[in-house]
Amino acid sequence: RPPSGAGQPLSEEGRESSGPEEPGGRGVRRLRTAFSAEQISTLESSFQRQQYLGAAERRQLAGRMRLSEVQIKTWFQNRRMKLKRQL
Repeated sequence: RPPSGAGQPLSEEGRESSGPEEPGGRGVRRLRTAFSAEQISTLESSFQRQQYLGAAERRQLAGRMRLSEVQIKTWFQNRRMKLKRQL
């Protein structure tokens, strides 16, 4: 069965347009971001240079890649956890 709100148009940020919150106090979950090969390559090369980004670097990278700062931050968090699992 599709999740509630399925089939509704998405806003520019990729959120469902049903409103800021669902009943029960839970926020609407974002859809998974599908990064392009070029974006992944850029993110990986940035990660090789620096595993932690400051606010300025994150803002700059987000603007250059046309992604939100939250998407950049989350990608770096997930990448650090992946590295930790591999070690």
